[in-house]
Amino acid sequence: MDEDTRYEAVRSRDGRFDGAFFFAVETTGIYCRPSCPAVTPKRRNVRFFPTAAAAQGSGFRACRRCRPDAVPGSAEWNIRADVVGRAVRLIGDGVVDREGVGGLADRLGYSARQVQRQLTAELGAGPVALARAQRAHTARTLLQTTELPITEIAFASGFASVRQFNDTVRAVYATTPSGLREAAPGGRGARRGSPAAGIPLRLAHRGPYQAAPVFDLLEREAVPGIEEITGAPGARTYRRTLRLPYGHAVVAVEERTGTTAATGAGLGAHPGGWLDARLRLTDPRDLTTAVQRLRRLFDLDADPYAVGERLAEDPRLAPLVAARPGLRSPGAADPAEAAVRALVGTAGAERLVRRYGRALDAPSDGPTHLFPEPAVLAGAEPDGSLGALAAALADGTLRLDPGADRDEAEGALRSLPGMDPAIVATIRARALTDPDVALPGLPGLDVPDEWRPWRSYAVRHLLLAAESRNGSPPTSPANSRSSGWS
Repeated sequence: MDEDTRYEAVRSRDGRFDGAFFFAVETTGIYCRPSCPAVTPKRRNVRFFPTAAAAQGSGFRACRRCRPDAVPGSAEWNIRADVVGRAVRLIGDGVVDREGVGGLADRLGYSARQVQRQLTAELGAGPVALARAQRAHTARTLLQTTELPITEIAFASGFASVRQFNDTVRAVYATTPSGLREAAPGGRGARRGSPAAGIPLRLAHRGPYQAAPVFDLLEREAVPGIEEITGAPGARTYRRTLRLPYGHAVVAVEERTGTTAATGAGLGAHPGGWLDARLRLTDPRDLTTAVQRLRRLFDLDADPYAVGERLAEDPRLAPLVAARPGLRSPGAADPAEAAVRALVGTAGAERLVRRYGRALDAPSDGPTHLFPEPAVLAGAEPDGSLGALAAALADGTLRLDPGADRDEAEGALRSLPGMDPAIVATIRARALTDPDVALPGLPGLDVPDEWRPWRSYAVRHLLLAAESRNGSPPTSPANSRSSGWS
């Protein structure tokens, strides 16, 4: 998009581009999302930025009305496999906060200087600035949704000191941490939670969202002990445990109705909605990582307008896209777990949880265990395909983290015993959240190159259409072990 087109999106308050770019107003010193409801500024006073961090780095403060830090992430990072795309996904997972820029560079296989240069050139901000913007958003979330002490929030958000925390909040939000807490939407104390009760969250998405197929898939493949779905269709709650860098969590995500209607693809399209969630963390420092993993699981950063526009060009897919606008291609909350489950299936995963899963220290109603780590599986069952996969995950021969090179990971998977093409494709689509994977081995499910870069979504449309016709999805080697895609 050129700047005139971006300004048209701002003038029309087009929510399709929330998170894709930001605009700032020089006369007010504030930056916003494109769909901000405030009076449209004059064109000569507007500047555009690819990231919130770039706007903050230029001295602009976040709008208190549209909260530009809370938008869905740009779908571009789901598609891109280059170093910038991989870096952004790793920063979102909290790698810079945990390992520094050096750790980020090591994971990418580049020098810290090269990573800094490439990110700054494309995004207007380096890894430290991008991580700082993310920390500011985490701090605002904790301030406005929990009763945690402000000093504890400073360190839980990833800041090295309370002074750095205070300075960042003032720079980004033009207020103090206490002022930000008092300004919580809905008034003082709105939506407040405690670490024991859980942190209430709204997980934003762009455009329409087909919640029912996502929850249907999660319900079919739920592994007792680590996952459960309760409630009737349309009002279900998905719960699961998460292993995180500093501890673990139990999350509950609500199936939200009213987010499936088509809203139009033209200017003025509805900005989207959200899924309600509640997150119980053993360590608040894991908030950012947990949220990003949930976003990948529910595919909340997708661009349904771009997907629908491309796939609807094909006469075979056009009626399917029209019937299910906003259909998502779910990812995984834990890539290593997803790979093991694709190999052994739901019944096999349940067996592994019973034998080797770690029980939560303070279990409550719902999930009671964490899925066993690869190192545990490699030691307990070293033989066969499972042992080879677990060993490769444990020793780093196979990387499936958000910054992994997808082609290298696929090559490593194919070298392991028992990894047929359907299982590899399932792992690439789910664990690596690749939006452009064709699923082999399904009768009548040819997926041409013309559907790139959204073939994962095309497969989802075709599988659901086949299920509607036949009452059950087509079967493949992967489907016989795991519900995988369908």
